[in-house]
Amino acid sequence: MPGGPAQNARFQPLRLRAEDAEDVIVLSACLQDATIRCADMTWQPQQRRFALVLNRFRWEDEGQADARRGLIRIEPHIRVAAGLHFDGVLKVQTSGFDRGDDRAVLELLSIMAEPAGDDVEDPAAILTLVFAGGGAVRLEVECIEAQMQDIGAPFPVRRAPQHKVQD
Repeated sequence: MPGGPAQNARFQPLRLRAEDAEDVIVLSACLQDATIRCADMTWQPQQRRFALVLNRFRWEDEGQADARRGLIRIEPHIRVAAGLHFDGVLKVQTSGFDRGDDRAVLELLSIMAEPAGDDVEDPAAILTLVFAGGGAVRLEVECIEAQMQDIGAPFPVRRAPQHKVQD
């Protein structure tokens, strides 16, 4: 049975930490094309934490699925629920989407990190989650401190995300 316990046993949950801009590049690549419901994002100002639950596309499985196609009957594309949080968040700003629309689904394109000021020694940063269609979440953080972890069983999906290549 596709997506059953026997098939999911071969998947290792991914767990990542980001503590600098280079780590954010890796985190961004692993979360590219994740889908997020607006209702699954929250800022906890007292804890200075921004957290979200998303369904990430397991790009790391795509090469393995291509090699197995035709040999074993499996679903070739996989998503998994994952939790992501950023600590030390001082301010959150959103643009390009309605935070109040609980049914809205956003597709994450990338996470960008840039220094918050001119002092390169200052660990403060601006993190921007960029979504398809022009939406964004901008986080002002004391320092880059993010964690992501797969939290659910992988599940098959029909299609891999597609991107138009511009000339």
